[in-house]
Amino acid sequence: MQVEDDTVPQDEEILDRSQVFDHTPHKWRSINDIMAQCNICIMEPDSFEEADLDESWRHAMKAELEMIEKNNTWDLVDRPFEKPVIGVKWVYKVKLNLDGTVQKNKARLVAKGYSQKPGMDYNETFAQVARLDTIRTLIALTAQKEWSLYQLDVKSAFLNGILKEEVYVEQPQGYIQENEETKVYKLNKALYGLKQAPRPGIIIVSLYVDDIIYIGSCSKLLEEFKQDMMQHYEMIDLGLLHHFLGKGVVQTDRHIFIHQKKYAMKLLEKFGMRDCKSVAIPLVVNEKLCKEDGSEAANENEFRQIVGSLLYLTATRPDVMFASSLLARFMHNPTKKHMGTAKIVLRYIQGTLDFDIEFVEGKTTTLIGYCDSDWARNEDDMQSTSGYAFTLGSGMFSWASIKQNTVALSTAEAKYVSAAEATSQAKWLRFVLEDFREEQVEGTPILCDKEPSSSPENKAYQSEISFHKGSHSSKRN
Repeated sequence: MQVEDDTVPQDEEILDRSQVFDHTPHKWRSINDIMAQCNICIMEPDSFEEADLDESWRHAMKAELEMIEKNNTWDLVDRPFEKPVIGVKWVYKVKLNLDGTVQKNKARLVAKGYSQKPGMDYNETFAQVARLDTIRTLIALTAQKEWSLYQLDVKSAFLNGILKEEVYVEQPQGYIQENEETKVYKLNKALYGLKQAPRPGIIIVSLYVDDIIYIGSCSKLLEEFKQDMMQHYEMIDLGLLHHFLGKGVVQTDRHIFIHQKKYAMKLLEKFGMRDCKSVAIPLVVNEKLCKEDGSEAANENEFRQIVGSLLYLTATRPDVMFASSLLARFMHNPTKKHMGTAKIVLRYIQGTLDFDIEFVEGKTTTLIGYCDSDWARNEDDMQSTSGYAFTLGSGMFSWASIKQNTVALSTAEAKYVSAAEATSQAKWLRFVLEDFREEQVEGTPILCDKEPSSSPENKAYQSEISFHKGSHSSKRN
């Protein structure tokens, strides 16, 4: 029996559907915008078993072991009976660009250094990391000299340093040598996690573990330095400095800007304040906080997270330095009033996301300090708070808000204490600048506000520490 086929041919069906549904995109959108709206969470493996299921993480682990072998970091030997053997573990980290996109997957083999005993496995610890004040000094000096900042990333920086102590580690999980299961590795060089690990390394201008920032007046010398470093050590040339330790760096022909906009946005999203209404100042004028204010107890864990995040933001935002330091005094048993004050600071950040510090090229390298203090503002112990800020030609690069150790008996004494703290910082900054061959021949002026805000010194202080919010924001985005 012949059955009549009433179905439409496949090609005609596809044609008809394409005529009914127009698949032409009506508007092109950036993939970064789409990812930001989707609020994508990048997951990092919690264990070797989980990482071993992904080809990219297997490749990252293989690359780490190849680097270890290439640097002659260890030798496979029989397990010693008289020496302890330290365990190792894999640590997985997704390294991101400043805009949130994935730069690479990084697997690092880490020694379980917490099992080492002082005096037996190591004698001292040491970490070569630059202070943020030093890095900001370097940026300010770069702007003044009209140079450019460059960056190198040292691959497995600790693998370049020879160990003096006799240290043994287990074979890494997933990469145990066949028929050599009972053997261990004797370390010739340091692994991450060892107490001895941070000592090896080289300091060129500014070093933060395995990130190097370098500058210079001669492009030829810069290139020779880079090639020499890359010849002797496994490094990645990151070119012009764009971001460092989570801080954004924008370099233009005449300016250098540093900011933490991306971090500030994530901070607001984390605490549900992304769409909050902004305020003009971070603290209510003349409002005082104390430990016992009569309000109910707040969520201590959330309050600590907010304050900790705010303190990290002060790396480029001195305008929230005092507020963050003030809130940090109430980490134990915070109240609803303390929490409300913290959220006011977040609302201020909402309205100042585009704020950053501007360093103008070609300015004089004259170090100038500004200091001030309140008097007995802390109602719990009647101690005062000092504050100082320093500029080097243009933008502010060093600042602090410090609770004084003693009770001042007058406003004059409180301000003298503040001036003394600023003087101590000035001496250290002069030493750093001298090390950068920018010796301050003349004395460093420190302007202290001795009267209310109408005084010329305070007006100068307010003028110098003001932030820049300009057209460069569009370039940065």
